[in-house]
Amino acid sequence: MREVQSLDATAQADLVRRGEVTPLELVDAAIERIERLNPELNAVVTPTFDRARDAARGELPDGPFRGVPFLLKDLSAAWAGVRMTSGSAFLKDFVAPVDSVLVRRYRAAGLVFLGKTNCPEFGFLPTTEPRLFGATRNPWDPTRTPGGSSGGSAAAVASGMVAIAHGNDGGGSIRIPASCCGLVGLKPTRARITQAPLLGDVMGGLVVDHALARSVRDSAALLDATHGAALGDPYAALPPVRPFLEEVGTDPGRLRIAWSARNPIGAPVHADCARAVEEAAVLCGELGHEVEEAAPELDGQLLYESFLAVWLAGHAWGIDGMARATGRSPQPEELEPLSWALHRIGREVRAPDYLLAVTALQRIAREVAAFFERYDVWLSPTLAQPPVPLGTFDSRSTDALGTFRRASEFVPFTPLFNATGQPAISLPLHWSDAGLPIGVQLAGRYGDEATLLRLAAALEVARPWTDRSPQVWTGREVR
Repeated sequence: MREVQSLDATAQADLVRRGEVTPLELVDAAIERIERLNPELNAVVTPTFDRARDAARGELPDGPFRGVPFLLKDLSAAWAGVRMTSGSAFLKDFVAPVDSVLVRRYRAAGLVFLGKTNCPEFGFLPTTEPRLFGATRNPWDPTRTPGGSSGGSAAAVASGMVAIAHGNDGGGSIRIPASCCGLVGLKPTRARITQAPLLGDVMGGLVVDHALARSVRDSAALLDATHGAALGDPYAALPPVRPFLEEVGTDPGRLRIAWSARNPIGAPVHADCARAVEEAAVLCGELGHEVEEAAPELDGQLLYESFLAVWLAGHAWGIDGMARATGRSPQPEELEPLSWALHRIGREVRAPDYLLAVTALQRIAREVAAFFERYDVWLSPTLAQPPVPLGTFDSRSTDALGTFRRASEFVPFTPLFNATGQPAISLPLHWSDAGLPIGVQLAGRYGDEATLLRLAAALEVARPWTDRSPQVWTGREVR
């Protein structure tokens, strides 16, 4: 079982399929790892170990991940009978009334849920330091952030607690922690994953669910198991031509790849992040692709202001929606000061201004789509900085707009593709001299995860990352 911790989820499921390990053995080993490492990392905030052992002993569905331990992010993944706090004291006792369709699909894939992972309050910040549960620490350097908002899931996967874990992404919340923790983080195409039955879409389609993974093939296989519309969805992504997993290992052909380290909102980009994308561009050229430095011509200020308006309104909508679900409004002491300020400002966004912002983002999406008529893939840094120290973003602050600006300077490259709905993936292709992972983002055409997965898999072979392990890893003693 010591060797299993370094395997990806696909390999673990194969061991179960061949009868070399049982689901219960996998689950017990993962629980031992969580109990040993979680006191230092604080990644898992709601353990459900008894439920997991009961499920592993029972008749699990014969899905592609039968018996593989899995963690759900404590935000929007409704699991009936289990609390769903969204990182907030306001919801510390809230229990999900039903399973989301996504959770049902995870279960049908054979995954065994071990619990819920930490996230910032309502997923707002690009770090994971909620007042309710405290900070999650980065396994590569416990003084630094694992990213957010799926930081608990990322820390759990990077440290070897589990091989794969749920996340969601409304401005980079899968790709940010993937970069910070040295993982594969795919944000699928808008509406690729249903939000049923509780939601139609989230923030006008900015948010989509998927996972943090160690390997490209795990991300592809999980997407195969979970994609597709549910009855009554407002819209859906076009189905893939063939299974996503079949794209892994398929020759991508000679792609036209653009790359740029230029920050779309004008803030500086750290030399490590710029070097990461430059080296990735060189590697793509060595693999035979046509590579040139280019980027869409964007009005960065319009993108920032429009995204801000939709995000602020969406933050207020989320809190008001939970107030309706619980039958009571939050009191000031139940929300972090930053969330209270965001809620107040978000409720002041007028309906015409919101719709003008949506229109502006749709115009930007068309401009970006025109760029992708010339190029198949656009490479950029995932983040403008390496993982920042814990405490960089202060949820005790009431300067909501200032905090949003600082967060945007840290994560200027990811929100664009939430606005356009295009798929984007962060890959751990670079490590700094200080030993910190630095992600590179690959973005593709709307609906074209296939090209991204082919290229990502080729880059994984050319520059593998699974032989690296962080300071806090299951094979070492906790300091």
